[in-house]
Amino acid sequence: MPTYPNAISPDRTEREAALSEAATAALRAPSIFNTQPWQWRITAGAAELRVDRSRQLPIVDPEGRLATISCGIALHHLVTALAAEGWQAEVSRIPDPAEPDFLARVTLAGRASSPDLAAVRHYESTLIRHTDRRPFGKTAVPRETVEAVRDAVEAHGAHLHVIRPDQLVELILAAGQAAEVEAADPAYREELETWTHRPAAAGDGVPAETAVADVPRRVRVRDFALDNAPKLEAGDDDDSGTVYTVLFTNGDNRRAWLESGEAMSAALLTAVEHGVSASPMSDLTEVAGTQQALRRILSGIGEPMLVIRLGISDPVTAVPGTPRRSPDEVIERVGEQ
Repeated sequence: MPTYPNAISPDRTEREAALSEAATAALRAPSIFNTQPWQWRITAGAAELRVDRSRQLPIVDPEGRLATISCGIALHHLVTALAAEGWQAEVSRIPDPAEPDFLARVTLAGRASSPDLAAVRHYESTLIRHTDRRPFGKTAVPRETVEAVRDAVEAHGAHLHVIRPDQLVELILAAGQAAEVEAADPAYREELETWTHRPAAAGDGVPAETAVADVPRRVRVRDFALDNAPKLEAGDDDDSGTVYTVLFTNGDNRRAWLESGEAMSAALLTAVEHGVSASPMSDLTEVAGTQQALRRILSGIGEPMLVIRLGISDPVTAVPGTPRRSPDEVIERVGEQ
């Protein structure tokens, strides 16, 4: 566990305020269909993270794997926000096996007199990170960037496989199969419709206008506007410089799902720091046949959690942001126990 020089011992009120502010910062975390399926409980001594089952997607995510991964991303965002303020956080994962929705407890061990600059840069990446589903450009992602993203994933207990040229055809076929299988399922289409046509006051979901127009590209991405609503212009790029990776874990249980979410967050923020866009693709793990295709690509050495696209995006045209829920809906502050 890392320690900070010149650490000071803050009082309980200061710790509670820091945890509350970090939970608010964690609202920026991306999630499956932007469901934001997390609930924070803040006391004077800890921040407790639970998955909100009312926001789990019964069709896309019947086991709750993607909801838990989403919570892991939020957990990493919270720890990142704390580190940027100099706080040393201790995380207990799956602290009570008898309570399956209780995913993590975060406590504070102390605070440095000044934060680490690398931690500040990492936090700043959460402020500008966004999901870009448009095709990326022809410029190749630097090898050192891919390695930095891999190192970030490995540091959080997961692994990253870079799709080789000889594996690209299988990935292309799997992405096409995932799109066709899900689009042919009326229940999936209804669930997608629900989360792409949310009331403005809900502060969640994926606005239909963020869906990207269908253009030729090597690997298909999820179509968020199956009703042929107006879509975001895809631009002139064609994904020819895109690197495709598979984030995978050794196990396939709640802890592995949570840690893969933390690793996913670290990957996204590291990509931003290197001037590269990162876009997760979960649809390939939502369909049994395409998830098995990813296992073949991994030669059976792990459990695929997500595919991540890495590429150079259009620096001029901004992508519309997605809404976020109010902190009061997500954070319960209970004070000293």
